[in-house]
Amino acid sequence: MTIDASRRSWLQMAGAAGVVALAPKSTAAQSLDPAQFFNSALGARASQVYAFRENAARVHLSQSATMGPQLSNGDEVTLPDFAGSFSKTLPHNGIGEVDPAAYRALLRAIGSGSMADYNAIPLASGATMRLVSPMGALAMDLHGLDAHATRIRPPPALRSAEAAGELVEVYWQALTRDVPFADYGSDALIGMAVNDLNALRHPPGPRVDGRITSGSIFRGETPADLRGPYISQFLWQLVPFGPMVMPQRYRAFAAGTDFLVSDADVLANQNGRVPRSGTLESNARYIYNGRSLSEYVHTDFSYQAFLNAALICLGYGSGALSASNPYRGNPSQAGFVSFGGPDVLNIVAMAARMGLNGAWYQKWQVHRKLRPEAMAARAEVQRRGLRNYDLHSDALASDGAQRLVRRNGSQTLPMAFPEGAPPHPAYPAGHAAIAGACVTVLKAFFNPDFVIPNSVVAKRDGSDLEPLGLELRLGDELDKLAANISIGRDTAGVHYRSDGIEGMRLGEQMALGLLRDYSLSYAEYFSGFEVRLFDGARVRVVGGAVQPA
Repeated sequence: MTIDASRRSWLQMAGAAGVVALAPKSTAAQSLDPAQFFNSALGARASQVYAFRENAARVHLSQSATMGPQLSNGDEVTLPDFAGSFSKTLPHNGIGEVDPAAYRALLRAIGSGSMADYNAIPLASGATMRLVSPMGALAMDLHGLDAHATRIRPPPALRSAEAAGELVEVYWQALTRDVPFADYGSDALIGMAVNDLNALRHPPGPRVDGRITSGSIFRGETPADLRGPYISQFLWQLVPFGPMVMPQRYRAFAAGTDFLVSDADVLANQNGRVPRSGTLESNARYIYNGRSLSEYVHTDFSYQAFLNAALICLGYGSGALSASNPYRGNPSQAGFVSFGGPDVLNIVAMAARMGLNGAWYQKWQVHRKLRPEAMAARAEVQRRGLRNYDLHSDALASDGAQRLVRRNGSQTLPMAFPEGAPPHPAYPAGHAAIAGACVTVLKAFFNPDFVIPNSVVAKRDGSDLEPLGLELRLGDELDKLAANISIGRDTAGVHYRSDGIEGMRLGEQMALGLLRDYSLSYAEYFSGFEVRLFDGARVRVVGGAVQPA
């Protein structure tokens, strides 16, 4: 058996700790009673597995011990009446402020971790929604980085220019949901959005020569996000799904369909009710505008986009595999249980669950940030002079906010979903954490420079795909996929930009922790996983460590 350098070094360490290494059968071993030999070999293997798992846990413990605390933005302590905190489904007064006693009951449950205390949290009268899995923040994984060892920057404070800028961006994403991505370069409304966002004190999103442009608006923040069409090839290409091949057509709400526009509907929704439902169009289309992207990230299951991407990548054949895959070009063996399809699909699924675990810790145990629908309601209350939350002037004076007032009589946020945002805090985004984790794993297993064959683009009405004729690379389109899924939730009105960007980075941390453990586990010669991170740095995960590539 050939053992790679990282595994060999671990076995040597395990041997020094008194663990019996597997070795060829000796004459003495061959003379043993078969049952006795089986038990002996099993015991040796069990000891090795125990030491392997203990060593991996010690590595994570060592890393955690050097970390400082996860910081919050302080809004929960400094703002009156929990104005910057998530409180959906709890009872609220007539202007949407949470009952302080109910919110303190939530804090007691979070502090105690008791199921009984969570069950005692009072919900608003008539609430049909329930708080989503707050105790999931306390779950532990047997692989990889513990969720409580993640670190992300605090979210923008409610009164900051950055928070106002992110709200204005969400306003414009709502206003432009029906503009085809293909028309962004020429559409007048997109041009107005570009001008308004550039006029903000803290313009959100990537810039070209210092400015947001029609080619960078609403896009992700890696260089790959600015190349090619807005939508990743992995959301358009055919998906090989076992005995089927699936086209990626989906149904969405009709143009102009918005929810939670009136103040009464917004208040009812904050109290945990869904004021009205909607009907999807009968025709399924390829994702072609903000509305169709919003509905995709509304009804997708947790890691659907990344399972599809994994299946598409596996369908490209061995040329798409990472250069470090020991079975790429192997003359006598093919990957399967390790470094093959089952391995990839398993680790993608594991990464998705771990990304969510990390997001839930940050959401419930640390930040508890209010959703955009609630911040927009705060801005409307301040605009009417009912209460001054001291929001930054950009949140009220921007063209996007004023345009909503002229159109709807209010600057509450038109939502893409009948139920509005889900009943758990905003920061960071769960979809984004899944995206960051799954894409990091996929970049580890596949060749980022592989050119995607037969690139396509959706027609401006989403009715079909047409050839693009542009050279697009696998790693770039995976980064873009992560941003599409993350920012698509902003387009729906349920998240801010920082929820998505920091959620992706959190997911990346969780995935690297998972890859660290797996880099120790393979029996094949293996030089490590090489990954280009979202910030552009390249790392190699080998021997249970993450090091510069």
